[in-house]
Amino acid sequence: MKRLNSIIMIDIVFLVSGTLCLIGIITIASMLYHDYITRRKLNNIPRSASYPLIGHSIMLIRMTDEERSLWYLTNLDRFKNGIFVMLIGLKPIIHIYKPEFLEIILPSTTNIEKGTPYEFLRPWLGYGLLTSTGKQWFHDRRLIGPTFHFNILDQFSTILSEKAEILTKCFEKKIKECSGKAIDIFPFIVNAAMDIICETAMGVNVHAQESVSKYTMAVHRSSQMTMNRLLKPWYHIDWLYYSMPVGKEYKAMLNILHEFTKEVISKKKIARQSRNDYTEVKTEVNEHNIDERKRKVFLDLLLDQNEKDESPLTEDELRAQVDTFMFEGHDTTAVAITWALFCLGNNLEHQEKVHQELEEVFKDSQRPASMKELSQLKYLDRVIKETLRLYPSVPAITRKLIETVKLGDDTIPEGTTIAISILLTHRNANVWPDPMKFDPDRFLPENSKYRSPYAYIPFSAGPRNCIGQRFAQLEEKIVLTAILRKWRVKSVDINIPFSFSLILRPLQEVFIYFTSKK
Repeated sequence: MKRLNSIIMIDIVFLVSGTLCLIGIITIASMLYHDYITRRKLNNIPRSASYPLIGHSIMLIRMTDEERSLWYLTNLDRFKNGIFVMLIGLKPIIHIYKPEFLEIILPSTTNIEKGTPYEFLRPWLGYGLLTSTGKQWFHDRRLIGPTFHFNILDQFSTILSEKAEILTKCFEKKIKECSGKAIDIFPFIVNAAMDIICETAMGVNVHAQESVSKYTMAVHRSSQMTMNRLLKPWYHIDWLYYSMPVGKEYKAMLNILHEFTKEVISKKKIARQSRNDYTEVKTEVNEHNIDERKRKVFLDLLLDQNEKDESPLTEDELRAQVDTFMFEGHDTTAVAITWALFCLGNNLEHQEKVHQELEEVFKDSQRPASMKELSQLKYLDRVIKETLRLYPSVPAITRKLIETVKLGDDTIPEGTTIAISILLTHRNANVWPDPMKFDPDRFLPENSKYRSPYAYIPFSAGPRNCIGQRFAQLEEKIVLTAILRKWRVKSVDINIPFSFSLILRPLQEVFIYFTSKK
């Protein structure tokens, strides 16, 4: 009897195993067939030479970050019609940079799902505003939108000015230590951006500019590891990645980040319930003397909105939204400020115009810039715009098509991933004459009059445009103003290589000479 039972159990195991193998084979075959049909439909779209089965993957992996960026830029000359295919393994990704094509994709309220690369951010950011889609995204966007009202940005300006002042003191100390030699500005600006986003998003002062905290270290490391995972297809398999030392380290970083955010949210909720340290912000306060206890940060505002909402966010969903703003509002503004100083340091005639404007607006004043004064800095506005044209903080974004679209003569089937290349769009000679020339006057009203609104999209466009763009612009303006009111800057290098990944980060030190204006 026991022998019979054993035989039956063995037969059942074989049957189950065989069934699972068959399901696996059918699933893989179905995916391969779907990819094959999709690739056939895209045969007319131009592409560079690639390998069978692996496409462009091996070629890109073998390249350095700098080589990869330079190769990608050559597609501007190689595919002048504004569309081309890249194959990552068997997966085709349609890259577009012609404004007329962008105008078909970006305004759509149907094709709003982010492409495959964003899936690798979900372990960190959950289904926050950056990674969610469909009804959840529409709900969350409506919920979060009011937290970026102009009047709220006015209140944030005080925190921004305080952190910018700390940054200038850090620069002063380093300049003195280096006895007039050029200094690498990027680490200082990254730390300032971290200080700013921690205090404005969560109301927590991590003193990133004065010391390295466990949390700031985890943010920096998680960003690096996410980018690294994107480039290596074998890291895309979850069970394999998390069984490796790198995957275990990534999990450890995420634990630090998530526990920190959860603790902040928990304490904030307790404080709100007790009302011991929560007071409504008065409508009339001195712009530069807002008491810290009366400041509302992003988390306060989000909780305010959440309490009124018919479908309030859970604690995990709240954490995902705060983590999303920590991620999106950190490196992006840091690289934008860094590239702006780099460009001004290489274009001294434009920098001189900025200094003239600052002197006209501020005269001998030493106090932080007010919102009214900042609104008068029109030339600095154009400098920031031209910097973001040449060096968009996010060089590309992706969409997964929910419905078939027609781009020129090509029909792109649903399910295909579209990569909207912001970098190539901004350097397209058909739209921007002499595209590599730094010229802020491109953004004078008379020079922008006939330009497509989709020719310049540093914050994307359409329903999924960057919800924090006004905050980012305010931060960039306040920090640059604080620095340029004290110093003239000169860049050591004329060109600096950058990485083409999630963020357009410089690949080497950004050395700048500082000369006192006095």
